[in-house]
Amino acid sequence: MIFDCSNHSSQYAGLGTRFQKAFDFLSKPGIRDLAPGRYDIEGNEVFALVSAYTPKPCRDAKWEAHRKYADIQVVVSGSEKQGFAPMRLSTATEGYIEERDIEFLTVSQKNYLTLAPGAFAVYFPQDAHQPGVEDVPGTEVRKIVVKVLV
Repeated sequence: MIFDCSNHSSQYAGLGTRFQKAFDFLSKPGIRDLAPGRYDIEGNEVFALVSAYTPKPCRDAKWEAHRKYADIQVVVSGSEKQGFAPMRLSTATEGYIEERDIEFLTVSQKNYLTLAPGAFAVYFPQDAHQPGVEDVPGTEVRKIVVKVLV
C-alpha cells in the first residue's frame, strides 16, 4: 500500500510502465472535469473509473481486495476515509467474483487514512481496503480509480 502526495507520483515510475501510464493519465489537465464512466488508458491493462457519490458511514462501507489489479485511488473533490489492512488480517465474506476482480472481506485490525485532493493511495492485491467511508457526512466525492494489471 502507498499513500502519498500527487506531486510525488513521478517517484513511482519504477513500479513499471503500466503505473507510469496511469500516473501520466492522472496528471493530465482537466482530469477533475471527467464525466463518470470508464476511460481506457491501455485497454484492460490500465483503465480509469470515474465516479461521483456520497460516502457511507464506516459500518456500511465494504472491505474489498483484488487479485489481478492494483487500485490507484484519487479523490478530485471532497474527501473520504479509507480503511487499509494486510490481507493476512482478513477473512473472505463472499466468494471471489472473477469478472469484477473483487472479493469482500472482514478485517480484524483496521487503519484509516483520509484521501482528499492532492493525495493518492495505491492498493495492491496483498492489501485489503475499505473505500468510500464518509469523512464529512453528506459531502459528495468525485473520485478516479485507475486499475493497473499486476
